[in-house]
Amino acid sequence: MKERFHIIVEGFADLVFIKQYYRHLFGKPAPEGFIFKTDGKDNLPKFANQMHTMSANGGINLVIFDADEDIEARRKELLSIKEQFGIEFELFLFPNDRDKGALEDLLENIINSNNQPIFECWEGYEKELVKLDIPGRTPPPLTTPAKKTKIYGYLEALLGPSSDEKKLIKEPNRNYENTQHWNLDVEYLGALKGFLERNLKEE
Repeated sequence: MKERFHIIVEGFADLVFIKQYYRHLFGKPAPEGFIFKTDGKDNLPKFANQMHTMSANGGINLVIFDADEDIEARRKELLSIKEQFGIEFELFLFPNDRDKGALEDLLENIINSNNQPIFECWEGYEKELVKLDIPGRTPPPLTTPAKKTKIYGYLEALLGPSSDEKKLIKEPNRNYENTQHWNLDVEYLGALKGFLERNLKEE
């Protein structure tokens, strides 16, 4: 394993997931402070000095952000920051460095397959929701809940009703290594696994 690296993500949810996936993949936690968040893509330039220092010391910078609605536009935007500030980093875009989307799209694809009926129920709910016509509401249709809400609902259905169990639904407390809920060895994670291994394993 390389001893010097930064993994830079956008938000707290990404940070929690990447820290746990790193531990799952490499069998040990990442060194403290090696994985950190920018609180949004627009703040990436603020970390240019840190990335310059890492590169100068023989380390590597990995940027893992959301692709959002247009993966090629997002890639171009981030690579332009790379060029503008003269920083070196390797780039991966959630969910799989190929499709539009975000962390939540990745999470949908790594659930324990035994729990798929929960998402099937949710999809039925979304289909019925857009059909509803609420008198006096302008304009229809009703708004489909965000993907973050879908993941929240997935965990809420699986976890118990106590306050301690409810806490485990929230992003800071989620356990992605809980195999009853998630599968970190699923094929869908192949692109992310390859990206991390390619850049962090010593040749």
